[in-house]
Amino acid sequence: LFLQSTPATSIPTVQVQGQQINLQPPSYTAASQHAEQMKKPGQNFMCLWQSCKKWFQTPSQVFYHAATEHGGKDVYPGQCLWEGCEPFQRQRFSFITHLQDKHCSRDALLSGLKQDEHGQAGNQKPSNK
Repeated sequence: LFLQSTPATSIPTVQVQGQQINLQPPSYTAASQHAEQMKKPGQNFMCLWQSCKKWFQTPSQVFYHAATEHGGKDVYPGQCLWEGCEPFQRQRFSFITHLQDKHCSRDALLSGLKQDEHGQAGNQKPSNK
């Protein structure tokens, strides 16, 4: 069975360090703007960009949201403003990779939420012995 590939002209892609990152929106419908701060069932991942705090169902939805809403070429401030991140100056393409690697992996998003819940008091780290 051969699938015919059609040119993906409407999907923005970013070439970063030889890696093509697809910025195609995940398949979900955006809720009305004012209701997005509310956590809905199944939404376990939060965007921790400055005071964004929007909830999503998957890490890839958080990545797409952050890459387009906070890292888009007209809105990107030149540095990462994710909670707890060093605000180094970064080129936008470097930022997209940084976002994917450091903030939008499943583990990073879950640990970020735990820190957020405990009011940034990460002193009592559970020992993994």
